[in-house]
Amino acid sequence: MAMIDANGLAVHVERMPARTTTGTAPPPTVVLIHGMLIDSLISYYFTLAPRFAAAGIDVIMYDLRGQGLSERPSAGYRLEDHLDDLEALLDRLDLVGPVHLVGNSYGGTIAFGHAARHPGRVASVSMIESEPATGAWSRKMADNLARGAEELARDGLFEELVEKHGKHVTKRIRSAARLLHSTTTVRDIPASRVLDEDAIRAVDCPVLALYGAESELAAQADWFRSLLPRCRTVVVPDQEHWVLVGATELTGDLILGWIRAHTPLPAAGDVIR
Repeated sequence: MAMIDANGLAVHVERMPARTTTGTAPPPTVVLIHGMLIDSLISYYFTLAPRFAAAGIDVIMYDLRGQGLSERPSAGYRLEDHLDDLEALLDRLDLVGPVHLVGNSYGGTIAFGHAARHPGRVASVSMIESEPATGAWSRKMADNLARGAEELARDGLFEELVEKHGKHVTKRIRSAARLLHSTTTVRDIPASRVLDEDAIRAVDCPVLALYGAESELAAQADWFRSLLPRCRTVVVPDQEHWVLVGATELTGDLILGWIRAHTPLPAAGDVIR
């Protein structure tokens, strides 16, 4: 575990080095960005990270501000703040060459926002059940966060959750409640700067977007693909929002294939010792 000062914030970062190599060439790097509230980098430990490292990719995971083990300031939760954090983190890690970004849910919004800001620093973007920050996104986030803050303040909620889901799950939900009730997240996220369609069209790196067929976001697939010249969308059958957990193997296949298509990877058998 490492705590890195990025953008004036103590950020929890984990690195899973590539386990294969091709001589002196540095391995490609993927940065995995998790979702909002109950999520953290630990989600990737049990899904994509080990597989990517085994395939010859240097994997970086970090906890967003206010989540996991990263510092929780009382204010500063606009999308722009998360983009500043990512930019500062990449600078502090002194990465060589463009990176591949993989974002789950809100993490995909961050990944796409970074590609819009810094096109030369991004080799590809993979978005899992995610969308770019638009006016419609802002309004939806305002409704969802306000509703979540109200529900997580309900008397007796956590006692019910412990009985139904156990202490581990309830601990993560308590952490989400603290984020909503002790910081400016609820009002900051909807106040974030958004992208219009021209700004979305300007993102020219390869973009892979995965949606659950039962999710409301699946309806965006045709629209998103129509805006981006190098975009592939995949709708995963029988899945709702949690595609990363519900269809981990397929998600890994698709994203690893996407990264392989846009970066040379080591051949099988070139193992680092």
